[in-house]
Amino acid sequence: MAGLFDKQATIYLDARPRYPSEWFSMLASLTPDHSLAWDAGTGNGQAAIDVSEHYKQVIATDISEEQLKHAIQHPQVQYFHSPSSMSDDELVNLIGGENSVDLVVVATAVHWFDLEKFYPVVKRVLKKPGGVVAVWSYNIIQVSPEMDPLLKKFYEGTFPFQNPKAMYAFECYKTLPFPFESVGVGCEGQPLELDMPREMSFERLLKLLSSASAVNSAKEQGVNLLSEEVVRELESAWGGPELVRTVNYKSYMLAGKVKL
Repeated sequence: MAGLFDKQATIYLDARPRYPSEWFSMLASLTPDHSLAWDAGTGNGQAAIDVSEHYKQVIATDISEEQLKHAIQHPQVQYFHSPSSMSDDELVNLIGGENSVDLVVVATAVHWFDLEKFYPVVKRVLKKPGGVVAVWSYNIIQVSPEMDPLLKKFYEGTFPFQNPKAMYAFECYKTLPFPFESVGVGCEGQPLELDMPREMSFERLLKLLSSASAVNSAKEQGVNLLSEEVVRELESAWGGPELVRTVNYKSYMLAGKVKL
């Protein structure tokens, strides 16, 4: 699975959005203690940095060493490689041990995980009571009536090249297994819907689209999902290459605690 993201690591940091600070304030308000947090599937550390504003120490792990090479450095964040060969006990000890973590976050990544392996580890490391796990993702961005149908067409064109696990994200996490007790931020089958407006240039839009794992998978099979024709069509609907627009990442979040 790491190979899906190794080749896009250099553009991830610039292409992928930082999440709203109020999301992290909301999650921090759900945990009574703020000593230790775990950012699983950290990528370049976009979420880990913001989590560190509320927790004294953040352990950030990722299966991709290449992603971690581009991680944002911060004195309260420690990055660790967590290969799929790592045992559950090794991972638990790396993070801080049983019953040690106040908050676990997974930002736009849990759909790639081996959930049968990941969730038991979460249940072991979370403090009981008090610990919270939160997962979220976004899917198609919303721009304008002219642009949105083209983006929908682009994403639908990626489906033949998507890893099946990615469909959890396209289905807005409504089908994602989430065996935790709700803390008022969505629940299994009913994620909380959130908006994430951001200013974006057309160049950054292209970087975002090209950072999708399916785009790289398609390219390896000789299919260019961002051909010159597609880019021209997108650019025209955008309003020209120099225009900066407000886009909205439709996002979905689930948060819960271990059922006692």
